Amino acid sequence: MTLIDGKKIADDIKREIAAEVEQMVAEGKRRPHLAAILVGHDGGSETYVAHKVKACETCGFTSTLLRYEEDVTEEDLLAAIDRLNRDEDVDGFIVQLPLPRHISEQRIIEAIDYRKDVDGFHPINVGRMSIGLPCFLSATPAGIIELLRRYDIPTRGSRCAVLGRSNIVGKPVATLMMQKANPGNATVTVLHSASKNLKEICAEADIIIAALGNPGFVTADMVKPGAVIIDVGTTRVEDSTKKSGFRLRGDVDFENVAEKCSFITPVPGGVGPMTIVSLMRNTLLAARHEIYK
Repeated sequence: MTLIDGKKIADDIKREIAAEVEQMVAEGKRRPHLAAILVGHDGGSETYVAHKVKACETCGFTSTLLRYEEDVTEEDLLAAIDRLNRDEDVDGFIVQLPLPRHISEQRIIEAIDYRKDVDGFHPINVGRMSIGLPCFLSATPAGIIELLRRYDIPTRGSRCAVLGRSNIVGKPVATLMMQKANPGNATVTVLHSASKNLKEICAEADIIIAALGNPGFVTADMVKPGAVIIDVGTTRVEDSTKKSGFRLRGDVDFENVAEKCSFITPVPGGVGPMTIVSLMRNTLLAARHEIYK
């Protein structure tokens, strides 16, 4: 069994990006600029945004954080997005999800200029991805594909089971795994709450990508010997042995599944770091205008 070290790969990529940025600066170009909008004080969102700001520093980017209280109106948030859309100094920006219930997440996503949509959530980017055109890929799926590439995991002709059909992970990663590309060219089955024979289908899969948010859902009897396991889940569970009082647990029963696998991602330290570094790469592409000229 090989443990897929997402943290190491992410650190490698950040160094590669930093070197590219310094070359840009040496050529007289400005540093890439990523902005983030954070609404409220959700602990998970605060942590994610802090990691993104730190990653910007490591990569040599300029970063801006715009904070709003939880009672911000949708109109005020849309106005802030409009300002960022028109700000020529900002290459890309994100609106950290989830948002308060009184705000339409879809309306917010669609208000972002797709040429600055480095999260890859805008319908134009999603649509272009689905037909294999250049676009900003959603960060977590892009990170998964990069892990498969860097570990030289064969995907052509492989049977791939994707657990979960979210717009952020399940649907886009299934699309990428089907593309005529490497990694890609897999035979993909998307499994969800209404799927029948879920365990049997997983047990036949060469690659399982679990993105349910259901701790320990994938058990040893669902995994065939030699399978590749990509665990996207990061759920906080109580743990009195930790100073914080909790630990992160993935969708896979790691302790019992790992011994059956050829490759497996840990939680934390697997897919998570790749999500942030994929955002950094999208920002670099935006600064270079390499996708939308």
